[in-house]
Amino acid sequence: MSLSKASGLLLRNTSKADRAPALLVLEDGAAFRGFSCGADGEAFGEICFNTSLEGYLEVITDPSYAGQIVTMTYPQIGNYGVNDDDCQDGEVALRGLVVRDMCAEPSNWRSTRSLPEFLKEHQVVALEGIDTRALVRHIRDHGAKRAVVSTCDLSEESLLAKVRASESIVGVNLAKTVSCKEKQGFDKQAASHDFAVDPSSDKRYRVVAYDCGAKSSIFHNLIRVGCELTVVPWDTPADEVLMMHPQGVFLSNGPGDPQAVSATYEQVQQLLGKVPIFGICLGHQMMAQAAGGAIEKLKFGHHGGNQPVMNLLTRRVEITAQNHGFGLIFPSLGALVPELSGGVADHPEGLRLWVERGVAPVVDNPTFGKIRLTHVNLNDGTAEGMAFLDVPAFSVQYHPEASPGPTDSHYLFTAFARLMDGVPDYLDIDIARDRLAGWKF
Repeated sequence: MSLSKASGLLLRNTSKADRAPALLVLEDGAAFRGFSCGADGEAFGEICFNTSLEGYLEVITDPSYAGQIVTMTYPQIGNYGVNDDDCQDGEVALRGLVVRDMCAEPSNWRSTRSLPEFLKEHQVVALEGIDTRALVRHIRDHGAKRAVVSTCDLSEESLLAKVRASESIVGVNLAKTVSCKEKQGFDKQAASHDFAVDPSSDKRYRVVAYDCGAKSSIFHNLIRVGCELTVVPWDTPADEVLMMHPQGVFLSNGPGDPQAVSATYEQVQQLLGKVPIFGICLGHQMMAQAAGGAIEKLKFGHHGGNQPVMNLLTRRVEITAQNHGFGLIFPSLGALVPELSGGVADHPEGLRLWVERGVAPVVDNPTFGKIRLTHVNLNDGTAEGMAFLDVPAFSVQYHPEASPGPTDSHYLFTAFARLMDGVPDYLDIDIARDRLAGWKF
């Protein structure tokens, strides 16, 4: 529809003037026309949606989004601009960004520039002006799809052919594309965060962190509980890690298909039982595969800051930040131990049975002994956490650092410190109190 002369005059004097057209096409033929709000070009990836209400910069700079085009469900993005101290990595790994409305004139005392300027600096193709509600409903109904967003080819037929010929993220090791290249220390806390967080604790634990695409805020939280960090690449041999004499090993988040990251979980197999281990997200999946567990691709994954998870040990519900498209099939870890699983001998069809019964079930793993299911997603009943009972190790599928997101799960960093201290009930923590620790209010 063409604009009237008056409408055109009004538009020319706003930040939305002279927007170039852009097009999003999914592999099933769904197409959405909008306007460019980032760099010019063409980007391919798996389309997903993130439900966070804030923290768009942390999402955009999260290395876990390598290989993906992210749709933000919150309608206005960019309203508080960009501050580089909030970036989770020095590079931007996601393939593209889709929003309903992009704000080009931010208002925030910490902002240094607008989000569209940041996206152009980092060559991120972005699109605005579409009905993101319709796009999200389509992904929920039909599952994650390969997609392309383009500002240079506006033919639906042409882009459909291109996207159908593009590479899937299944079977691709994306972790190696975002991991650090060599061993390095990490002891950084952004000065602009001092107004919100207390100084870090004294260094009490030597921790080696596998970087499979880690967010910097995760490392910040490890430092805050007293960890002296050495960060190593995703495929560092276990022997090299043990030669550093760590008191703990951390397995980071990361992008894509965990089954393609064999060089990491093969090292985890050798580390389990020799040193306390804490894994999150991809790290959780690495531990699961090291124990022989099977992984499934989720229909549209978990991406956002409002995923409800039940802690089966404390019966508290945590609102969690998540970003993953694959998940552990818990029964694949072994047969149930009835006397430790509320008398249940056979795996139920869904894990929400354990939520209803208030039981944290235990399986007998052929390699590492007893493993307990500790957390369950209340939306879809998927496995969200486990604890090894015969070796010092635990993991969760979500992001306890919460950047962006709620702080309900900060207690897990404290739990890791307690595990390294040898506390038997290291996960028995008052999360309502711990979530406030270290913050200035």
